Amino acid sequence: MTAKKATSDVSSKRTSKPAAKAAVATRAKATKPAKSNLDARTESTVAATAEPSMRFYYSKALQKKAYTVLDALEREPDHPKHSKAVADLVSELIEAGMDYYFLRALKLAKVGFIAEQSARLGVSAAVKLISSLSQKYIVDMEKNQLLVIARHIRSCT
Repeated sequence: MTAKKATSDVSSKRTSKPAAKAAVATRAKATKPAKSNLDARTESTVAATAEPSMRFYYSKALQKKAYTVLDALEREPDHPKHSKAVADLVSELIEAGMDYYFLRALKLAKVGFIAEQSARLGVSAAVKLISSLSQKYIVDMEKNQLLVIARHIRSCT
């Protein structure tokens, strides 16, 4: 086989691959199923489970409180005290999450009392800041916005 013929064979193989890839891509687009009509709750759950995630464990008492607050909001969304109850719940969840992800890890690593107390002080300040901001916004939310927050919390549990 001559060098010219070998080069010709290689170049013909190179030009046929993009055409084959385009044909496969066209077929894949043509056979893609249509999006079904999922309600907002199912879509948020599907979206939440489609990506990698990390969740934390919290107390049974906090779980009970969360279900009580969310059930009450969903049962009677027009009640004026729900925004404060949801804001308080979010603050407690923030504290539980920060404790689980940061402070628990330090305890398990046995970094020592001083390091642990320093971290606890920093986490406490962060929790206060985040909680005050979330309280400010949640308390002023309308019922539809509160229901979105409730669905989100439920999708995480």
